[in-house]
Amino acid sequence: MGKIGCHHCGTILNFDEKVFRSDTCSSCGSDLHCCLNCLDYAELSSDQCRESQAERVALKDHRNFCEYFAPRSEARSGTSRNRAEEARAKLEKLFQKRT
Repeated sequence: MGKIGCHHCGTILNFDEKVFRSDTCSSCGSDLHCCLNCLDYAELSSDQCRESQAERVALKDHRNFCEYFAPRSEARSGTSRNRAEEARAKLEKLFQKRT
């Protein structure tokens, strides 16, 4: 049994076996077997992957066939939902009426 943190919404999901290519997040429907949910994903690395033998994947948030996929057990910091909430809060602060 293992865990994976959804790259999109931050939900921590439990799974009985491994994460399969067709698995999706039960909260938001995002693909789970994707680069953004992998331990080897590194934004500043070549092709954004620490695994030098892995084939390049163009869409990091879509399911793929990578043989080196290892699920990240915690959600990535700065998930899409968190970034959206932060942006919304900044806009509200910017445009709030002063009394």
